[in-house]
Amino acid sequence: MKRYAVMLLLLCCLCAAAQEQQTWEQVWQEVMSPEDLEETDWDDCLERMQQLADCPIDLNRCRREDLEQLPFLSEQQVEDLTEYLDRYGPMRSMQELRMVASMDYRQLALMPFFTFVGEVRDDSLFPRWNTITRYGKHQLTATGRVPFYNRKGDDSEGSVNGGLPTGYLGYKYRHSLRYEFTYGHFVKAGIMGAQDAGEPFFANKNGWGYDTYSYYIQIRNLGPLENAIIGKYKLSAGMGLVLNTSFSLGKMATLQNLGRHTNTLRVHSSRSEADYFQGAAATIRLLKPLTLTAFASMRAVDATLNDDGTAATITTDGYHRTPKEIEKKYNTRQTAVGTTIGYRLGGLHLGANAVYTHLDRQLKPNTSILYRRHYAQGNKFVNVSMDYGYTHYRFAIGGETAINGHGALATVNTASYQPSAQFSIMALQRFYSFRYTSLHAHSFGDNSRPQNESGAYVGVTWQPISHLHLQGYADYAYFAWARYQTSQSSRAWDFLVQGDYSISHWTLRARHRIRLRQKDNADKTALIPDDEHRSRLSLAYDHPAGWTLKMQGDYVQTAYKKDSKGWMVSEQVQYQHSRWQASMLAGYFKTDDYDSRLYIYERQMQHEFFFPCFYGNGLRLALFARADINSHLRLSAKLGYTNYFDRTTIGTNLQEIPQSHATDLDLQLRWKF
Repeated sequence: MKRYAVMLLLLCCLCAAAQEQQTWEQVWQEVMSPEDLEETDWDDCLERMQQLADCPIDLNRCRREDLEQLPFLSEQQVEDLTEYLDRYGPMRSMQELRMVASMDYRQLALMPFFTFVGEVRDDSLFPRWNTITRYGKHQLTATGRVPFYNRKGDDSEGSVNGGLPTGYLGYKYRHSLRYEFTYGHFVKAGIMGAQDAGEPFFANKNGWGYDTYSYYIQIRNLGPLENAIIGKYKLSAGMGLVLNTSFSLGKMATLQNLGRHTNTLRVHSSRSEADYFQGAAATIRLLKPLTLTAFASMRAVDATLNDDGTAATITTDGYHRTPKEIEKKYNTRQTAVGTTIGYRLGGLHLGANAVYTHLDRQLKPNTSILYRRHYAQGNKFVNVSMDYGYTHYRFAIGGETAINGHGALATVNTASYQPSAQFSIMALQRFYSFRYTSLHAHSFGDNSRPQNESGAYVGVTWQPISHLHLQGYADYAYFAWARYQTSQSSRAWDFLVQGDYSISHWTLRARHRIRLRQKDNADKTALIPDDEHRSRLSLAYDHPAGWTLKMQGDYVQTAYKKDSKGWMVSEQVQYQHSRWQASMLAGYFKTDDYDSRLYIYERQMQHEFFFPCFYGNGLRLALFARADINSHLRLSAKLGYTNYFDRTTIGTNLQEIPQSHATDLDLQLRWKF
């Protein structure tokens, strides 16, 4: 079987097929290292990017605040592009972006997915409501996944033990339904319902059908009201030390925007049940340089309870498949209110942020476990901060300093210098006290939560010759208190270097990452090294007639208590015609165990994001097809197949599949009207 798998891969490499233009997901995933998938809320990150792609910005009618929503632009690039539009606008084509001195090749590759050059007309005034209802755009999207296998939890559905079901309470199909109405950049409204496999539908605590819903109404640019949302929403301010329920970029992606972080108020439209607010929020421009954002939220959250009724921890996985998981659903109420005030004049910006959070249960983690000793405790939490920054023609500085209700400190500061589009350098310093806690914070670090970490980061982007682009960073982190699997103070180093060489229709990309960490030995009496090396080499060819081929090899080697190695070779072929497109991926992997797991990008449905990891020995195949039936209807399908050669079952516990292979079919129908 292995011989046939390798032969299939070689055959894929020799196949001729035609291709589609790259999607924004393909371009964006190249700036994220595989480990960033575990350290950041990748699903929310891509959902935010999808929102921006669905409503691209018209460069001839945008404001600075609109450009700041693009997370891959640096402070200087936003400044330079704003100045170019003021001085030389309106733009006649997207090619003019090359005239902005600080734009490099990655930003130039991403901009067409999120911006466009439209007709010059004055639509600064908020339209009439009858105009909005008459000319607004509707979109209805239905998505489902059909697994051609049963898990252990599916087979035991309905069986009981002591009067309680022993398996999943719902069927094995995963599906969602979303509706959205938009009118330009003024109005957005929508509702989304989602169901994970195994969750009850119109049953148990899901009497309203889907396990989770998201709903929202957003109004923008109504006089001094810049932005207002009623429903579920995401909010971030400063560098994320007090308030960031949006997403935080990984270390590699931070190089793209040189550490910039901006205030963002946006709708929550993903199926994620973590890190969002529910209620109302608004941003008002008090004066030209002064804005005020205020919000109020009341929502139910999942929590694991102690025997005395207190909450041991707030859970965010969103699974409600078994009686035990159902017991956690929405058993705790969380109320949050806060405000941010921002001042911007020229290159100077200042901000003040404050958040108060109340839980109707005491948060009482098990502090007898050493690394949990300083987890958030109680039911009332206060966090305040100041953020600051200054942008010059060639450099930018910025940061945020925060304290919590117990006076613990957290601060993060950045400085960047970009003399040209061919070279940029940035440095970042952070100090997060092990006593600092915030329920709504995500920021830069070895962990996304700003607690128990201090360190320094330096990143460089350089184009020494026209066809060669180099990027790299070095990061040092010190953890003063114990961490998971580390019972004393520890250190970590993280290095990455990446090179892209493009000539004619060929692109060669190489990446290597080294992570050097410390963890407990088997007896927990001393720290021993936990070293990890990850490499990737890919070669892509774009044919002028329209087809592309990409070959990729991945290698990983880890050493902690025992050595572990793994590798994967994969091939992607893509094709696009006027109204339809198709792609195929084939990969063969062989790793020693989970420690040497590998990740690979696969084309997905709109609003569906999936970066699978593979370990063991096996074969992965994925076929994707999309057809525009007409100008209103689009049908997409994806067939995924994984076959393991080193096991007879897949997964554990209720997720166990009693066979060595698994096949899934994803379907999506989108209707625009």
